[in-house]
Amino acid sequence: MKRWAKRAASVTLCAGLAVPVLAACSQTASNDSKTERVLRVATSFGYGDDEYFRQQFTEIFEFANPNIKIEIIPTLDDSMRYGRMDPNKKQIDPMDKLKEVMQGDNPPDIVMVSYDQLPELITNNMLTQLDPLLTKDKFDTSDMVPAVIEGLKKAGDGKLYALAPTFNSSALVYNKRMFDEAGVPYPKDKMTWEETFDLAKRLGKGEGENRKYGFSFSPQPMGDLFYAMQLYTTPLQLRMFDDKGEKMTVDSDQWEKVWKTMLQLKQDKVVPDQQDPSMMKSRMMNANGEDFNPFQHDDFLSNRVAMTLINYGQINQITNANKNAQNYKSFTPIDWDVVTLPVHPEAPDVGGYMNMNGIMGINAKAQNLEDAWKFIKFVNGEEWARLKASSSYNIVARKKYIKPKDGVQFHMEAFTTLTPAPQQDTKIYREKPNIYQVQEIGRRLFNEVSQGKLQVRDALKQWQTEGDAMLQQIKENPNGPINSAQAVPIG
Repeated sequence: MKRWAKRAASVTLCAGLAVPVLAACSQTASNDSKTERVLRVATSFGYGDDEYFRQQFTEIFEFANPNIKIEIIPTLDDSMRYGRMDPNKKQIDPMDKLKEVMQGDNPPDIVMVSYDQLPELITNNMLTQLDPLLTKDKFDTSDMVPAVIEGLKKAGDGKLYALAPTFNSSALVYNKRMFDEAGVPYPKDKMTWEETFDLAKRLGKGEGENRKYGFSFSPQPMGDLFYAMQLYTTPLQLRMFDDKGEKMTVDSDQWEKVWKTMLQLKQDKVVPDQQDPSMMKSRMMNANGEDFNPFQHDDFLSNRVAMTLINYGQINQITNANKNAQNYKSFTPIDWDVVTLPVHPEAPDVGGYMNMNGIMGINAKAQNLEDAWKFIKFVNGEEWARLKASSSYNIVARKKYIKPKDGVQFHMEAFTTLTPAPQQDTKIYREKPNIYQVQEIGRRLFNEVSQGKLQVRDALKQWQTEGDAMLQQIKENPNGPINSAQAVPIG
């Protein structure tokens, strides 16, 4: 019954498409052989054979190609998917499982992976280079967002081994009214972080609960400045430890400069302090009747912060709040726009994280190369992009079909201009699942500095020492528990 309903949904979907797509559907079906073929797709995210994956990526293709049956092969262990991991059992590395499946007796034709998995698969010659196929079929990628194409090429040392039909990225959103009231010019694309912080200093005013802040790394008032500053450090490729995860790298001039910059923002009240969850709950509970404001959990929507960083999906929250403004007397609609994330002079074209959704490549051992390439062309083609352009949370990679939803006007290019920041190889986190705990040492020491208990460089030296001890313990027992008493040197 479920499969029948799914097929019915597919028929309804294709029946509602524009004439060109209908023509493509019928043409594809009539030109192909009636012999049923199987296209196997392995995913590393644990989608399984569920509605979401098929609705997102395969239903239209399956209708257009009724003789091609798509078989989805999840490679993520169900215990990891549902959080039922046994601490006494050695966990299977998801990447190792994916590689094992790709090289098995009945390998998948297509693999859907995350951006940080690409380099490892490419280095191990496990993906088919797409450039010759693009050239042979004259498949045009010139209309695809440069940040997506260049980001994928960067993973392949200048060559393409995968394509991504949609993505999500971040931008700097700002409150025009707060800028106008302060007589401060609006932010611009590719401002440096220093320029952004200088603008923010001019926007702060008031004290206590009535304080207005110039900038925040997140609209969420419970955000932690230590973790939030990763958006600032990632484009600098500033790492906590070396590539092997055996030696800390935080006792440096660059780390000192970053910490001093962040702590100065906090001291000058440019950024808001992290709010206690109980205080936030109290504020929400006290707001009642006509004065109830459902947006107290958001510093930007509450007009407490003039600029903050958001991802594309959060645009919906702003537009929906404005649409319903008449229902809440204590809510003032936001006159807003966006510009690119701030950049560092050392990396003027590099932004923060870009989540490419649906990154797919062809297995080097694909049994059905022709249909695999046909599918990748389809989901990265113009018609698919046109149909998916109204996605609530993702942006299609085809520039021609990128446009704001529901007629809302804003600077859309802010989300498509910068290339993604290089990410640290996640293999080390898979091999040493406890290694993230060295970050907690840094957070504790950062807070001690902000409380005046330590000087910045002394704290970084201590982080280096304590972190080195913890890394040594992890090296000796990668999957074992961390004994903090042993990890922290005494004296």
